[in-house]
Order: sequence, then structure tokens, then C-alpha cells
Amino acid sequence: MDKDQVQLLSSVKLDKCKDAYKLVDSLNRTLKDRDLMFGIALDEADKDKMVFTIYDTKGKAE
Repeated sequence: MDKDQVQLLSSVKLDKCKDAYKLVDSLNRTLKDRDLMFGIALDEADKDKMVFTIYDTKGKAE
């Protein structure tokens, strides 16, 4: 996947949850055919928070 083809659609900060990766995994498996990708990471500034992101992997049509 080319880096230029990934567009950030949304990002939200949440309280840390140990099972959040299960939701992200399920979303990625279910919606990959719609050119969506989901991610989750610890917030670097606040380790009690997580950042959930949604990306469009289709990119802009040329």
C-alpha cells in the first residue's frame, strides 16, 4: 500500500480499554473491502488514553 494513498478520515481520543484492539480487528476484517482501515494506539501525552483512527486506503482517484 502506497503511503500517498492513505487519507486520515477521523481521529478520536478515548479512555484506555484493554479490549479495544478486538473492535479494531473486527472493523478491519469486516470493512477492508470498502477501502477503510482502522487503528488504535496509546496517546503519547496521556498513557490513560488511546487514539482511535479511521483511514481511507483508496486515496484520491487520478
